[in-house]
Amino acid sequence: MSEIREQVRTRYRGAALQVLEGTRAGDPSCCDPVDAEAVALYDEATKSQLPDAAVLASLGCGNPTAVAELREGETVLDLGSGGGIDVLLSARRVGPTGFAYGLDMTDEMLELARRNAEEAGATNVEFLEGYIEEIPLGDATVDVIISNCVINLSVDKPKVFTEMARVLRPGGRLGITDVVAADALSTAERAERGSYAGCIAGALSFSEYGSMLLQAGFEEIEVEPTHEVVEGMFGAIVRAVRPFTASSSAGHPTAIEAG
Repeated sequence: MSEIREQVRTRYRGAALQVLEGTRAGDPSCCDPVDAEAVALYDEATKSQLPDAAVLASLGCGNPTAVAELREGETVLDLGSGGGIDVLLSARRVGPTGFAYGLDMTDEMLELARRNAEEAGATNVEFLEGYIEEIPLGDATVDVIISNCVINLSVDKPKVFTEMARVLRPGGRLGITDVVAADALSTAERAERGSYAGCIAGALSFSEYGSMLLQAGFEEIEVEPTHEVVEGMFGAIVRAVRPFTASSSAGHPTAIEAG
């Protein structure tokens, strides 16, 4: 567990240092599609609102701020916030009456994100140090959780989903982009297609993703592919809702598309 976590930390520490030192020039994301034209993660108008360093440090597979349909006044948490691009976009969408948290385990990414927030003049944001398996926030404190190609990097995904349910307010929702494997692929076949730190080997299948979210207490679950990353592995949109009562999710259907 600790070895894999350190591999992930090393990869993203290196990416952050490249940006901080001014040597990174928009390297491809770990989650780039086979056809780079098949998906546009952030349009030019969106990127123009942000510091260049926030854009350069983006290593995701989608745009979770669009997936989550953020509203004025909401409190948002970004798991694995990296250089802060999705936190800064969230802060703009929820406005001055809302708030956006970013959580990351890498000191260098946190330094970069805080610098980007200062450059952007964002006052309704806070970047927290910690693990997505142990979210350093109280129960029922956020309205929306977003994440961009990070859940696949966790070595304890059931704990991540349990923690997400804990910190969400009743009726709160998930708007996640992640890499997901076709149900037919074995764990070994996923590992053959890429490394853990490269967002591939640790990916859940479509059915595993939906099942774990359901077990954590979520309802209205959707896991939908958007583009192929490598053969049998897809960028995907994941949505789910924390029910208002624990019993309301019992027997609720789960919508999963296996690509």
